[in-house]
Amino acid sequence: MKNNISPSFSRRSFIKTSALAGGGMLIGFNLFQSCKPEATPPVDISQLNFNDFNAFIKIADNGMVTIFSPNPEIGQGVKTSMPMLIAEELDVSWENVHVEQGALDTKNFTRQVAGGSQSIRHGWEPLRQTGATARQMLINAAAAQWGVNASECKTENGVISNANGDKLGYGEVVKVAATLEVPENVTLKDPKNFSVIGKDTPNVDIDKITTGKPLYGLDYKEEGMVYASVLRPPSFGKKLVDFDDTNTKAVSGVQDVVKFGDKIAVLATSTWAAMKGKKALEANWTSDSKLESTEEHDKILKSLLEGSEFNTLRADGDVKKAFAEADQVIERTYESPFLPHNCMEPMNFFADVTPEKVRLVGPIQTPAGTAKRVADLLERDVEDVSVEMTRMGGGFGRRLYGDFALEAAEISKISQKPVKVVYSREDDMSAGIYRPAIKYKISASVKDNKITGYHLKEASINSNMYGLIPNFFPAGAVENYQVDVANYDSKITTGAWRAPYTNFLSFAEQSFFDELAEVLEVDRIQLRLDLLQKVKGTTDERIQYSPERLENVIKVAVDKSGWGNKKEGVYQGFSAYYCHNTHVAEVADVVLENDIPVVKKVTCVVDCGIVVNPLGAKNQIEGGVIDGVGHAMYGDFSFKDGTPQDTNFNTYRLIRINETPVVETHFIESDIAPTGLGEPTLPPAGAAVANAIKAAKGIRLYKQPFIKNMNTKAPLG
Repeated sequence: MKNNISPSFSRRSFIKTSALAGGGMLIGFNLFQSCKPEATPPVDISQLNFNDFNAFIKIADNGMVTIFSPNPEIGQGVKTSMPMLIAEELDVSWENVHVEQGALDTKNFTRQVAGGSQSIRHGWEPLRQTGATARQMLINAAAAQWGVNASECKTENGVISNANGDKLGYGEVVKVAATLEVPENVTLKDPKNFSVIGKDTPNVDIDKITTGKPLYGLDYKEEGMVYASVLRPPSFGKKLVDFDDTNTKAVSGVQDVVKFGDKIAVLATSTWAAMKGKKALEANWTSDSKLESTEEHDKILKSLLEGSEFNTLRADGDVKKAFAEADQVIERTYESPFLPHNCMEPMNFFADVTPEKVRLVGPIQTPAGTAKRVADLLERDVEDVSVEMTRMGGGFGRRLYGDFALEAAEISKISQKPVKVVYSREDDMSAGIYRPAIKYKISASVKDNKITGYHLKEASINSNMYGLIPNFFPAGAVENYQVDVANYDSKITTGAWRAPYTNFLSFAEQSFFDELAEVLEVDRIQLRLDLLQKVKGTTDERIQYSPERLENVIKVAVDKSGWGNKKEGVYQGFSAYYCHNTHVAEVADVVLENDIPVVKKVTCVVDCGIVVNPLGAKNQIEGGVIDGVGHAMYGDFSFKDGTPQDTNFNTYRLIRINETPVVETHFIESDIAPTGLGEPTLPPAGAAVANAIKAAKGIRLYKQPFIKNMNTKAPLG
């Protein structure tokens, strides 16, 4: 049949933000409020008599402990590391701990978000307090039973003992303990006494992951559920005119076709039938404005950089004067393309919208924000919306936005059926939210062979860099320092991509510093160290990084990598960067094979404070480095007439297994609270590789991806 659509409908707009706002405590809990009933122990321990102790902890009568992990798990390891914080202060053996994913619970948990490498940083104190508070209440219950002072009791591996040699397991006193007054002040362990934190701990889901047990959103199913495959506008800026679903409804398994906004959903008994039905749809589209292309974007961004309309994010001293008085001005422009997220698990979500409630289940980095957006869309109270989180097969920022959850909810409301929206790989790549294309122009003034001024200009598609980034290095190290930004408002949806903005800015700035060292004819490492000396002792509270900690990772990286000890055929490149509260230095070892640069090894030194789970931390560090190397070398994505030019991995280039370098990780020992790890090792990787390629081939790279842009020899300054 023919369906005529009013031209007033437009493509649903998406949030165009560069990152989540930080801040806020991760957690708030009520020790007297029990866990939600759907959070039950697994089958193998379901016969045990568990007692709700608080919003995070359940203790069985045999001492077995279930800890609920509140934050979304996207592969960053928080489902393991966050419960470790509780277990440490609760003083239980990790072998007796079972971990469950918590559902969205805004009453007991806060900042249930996976983004910005902030979960452990914000959870460090509150989660330890949770465990320590529960432990003290268990001690108080045992002390009352024995008629002794609680200060005379101690715990070890889930057992309470006193000076008389009496012992009680946690399970024996948990019922009484849960009724006691909650102590206001508890003592946390000294880090030197940690027995769980700092120990290599396997991922709590590793057995299920490696044996294919249901964990991910794609695994989730319910009886009576239908699958939805959605036809979206083929180009950014196009709108639906009409469609014919005659052939679609002839596909076996297709149950219904639902139009919503400028989209059409095919509902079927399987993903195969839904996707086959979608391919059979015949739709007509129109556009009321010119469709955008990468070639046009390049011209627009160059024009913005050369223009005078900027928003100044930071201005120290007098940059204009410094440049006017300079003996020499060095100016370079760095360019990056759009990038898709390409999570291994495509976007998907389940929704069941009924008059009584709205149930959402699936992989999401922002459960609370998504619940609110769904409530607004459906004109329901947010209290009517529940969100259960599955493990995610990657996020990298894409699952911050929840547009796929909104689609599921809207389709479920219209069809009055429980619906699971599933993207194909082509849907995922062509209807995504992308890393914005960006260009940077960096200029430095030199007087008497010293850097006297530094001017960074950014031109970006849609949103600009964070307000915090202008306070990263080299802020404070150059007297005359200015950061200006400009942007072009595009219909192409953009947003956070792993280590937003710093993922490319680090390449630009750290490449620029290497080139400055060449121009000044000084040692590239010493140049950075000399600049850091100027920041030490600063009273500028805007400065985000620690010059001492950044200096330390630089020196350790130089030592551990064998920097300067030239090996035959091995060329090294250096980079150091601070982001997400963590200081990182990297050295890339590159060799030439058939005159093509190959990254063989990256030495990575990280100061992230106390390392909660070294095994998981190494996984994050290595993954970040490889991700950074791969996208700098190969990542490229473009548009023509609003249409993505790549829709699958047959044309979109990712780093391959045989191209991944060895990553040698070194942690700086610390007693400082943990900082971020999911993102900080990605940004320095591109510059380390680019600087190594310069050493190997004499080519200075200014554009990503490197492989595409290595044919033209760039100016060397």
